[in-house]
Amino acid sequence: MENLRRKIARIAGIWYSILAIGAGYSWMFITSIYADGNAVLTAENIMRNEPWFIIAIVSGMVGQIAFILLGLTLHQLFKQVNEFISKIMVTLVLVSVPITFAAIIMETGVLIVLKRTEFLNVFTIEQIQSIAMIFTSLYFTGIHIVTIFWGLWLFPLAYLVYKSNFFPKVIAILLTLSGICYCIASLSSLVIPEFYSKIENILSIPETIGEVSMLLWLLIKGVSDETGHKKGNVIIKMS
Repeated sequence: MENLRRKIARIAGIWYSILAIGAGYSWMFITSIYADGNAVLTAENIMRNEPWFIIAIVSGMVGQIAFILLGLTLHQLFKQVNEFISKIMVTLVLVSVPITFAAIIMETGVLIVLKRTEFLNVFTIEQIQSIAMIFTSLYFTGIHIVTIFWGLWLFPLAYLVYKSNFFPKVIAILLTLSGICYCIASLSSLVIPEFYSKIENILSIPETIGEVSMLLWLLIKGVSDETGHKKGNVIIKMS
């Protein structure tokens, strides 16, 4: 039973790693070539790095597929701890994925516009670049919206981590802090973007620490060897 539980935990760690790498690369690359307020430079950066831009789109899609599988795997790990809370966790994951894919569609729209498909020949280069900038802005808006779900799903996960006794309780605290920072980032980016631009880097620190601590524990440790051996600990029975 312990080996099965540890195996499931490490599978979750693998999905978490794919999510982190895929979504992380996609976000970092898109932000690196985006020139805020400069449609011409943004368009030039995208076309100059078109193969990498396409890889960013694909990696973002792969990351979201891994996110679904991560949620389902964690549900399998935690469902005997609290099935209702576990289902809430998975639901928040499943709600976030279509929103992220909608944002990814905006990325593909940028390429369609900049490649000047036949029906766009009536527009000038400047107009084409401006339209591409609109799609890029919609992508960032979509990401800022879905970020609140990236925070919300961490709250039930943190609860399950805390109650299960499979992980150090400090990870539950770090996940809660990470979730709070994601929610602050989402709301501030939409309501007061000027303030968000000042705190974005600060918020990213606890966001990263919380999720990376969970990811590494899943991959390296799996679940605690002492799980189930202490009085009062919860024992998962895998179906």
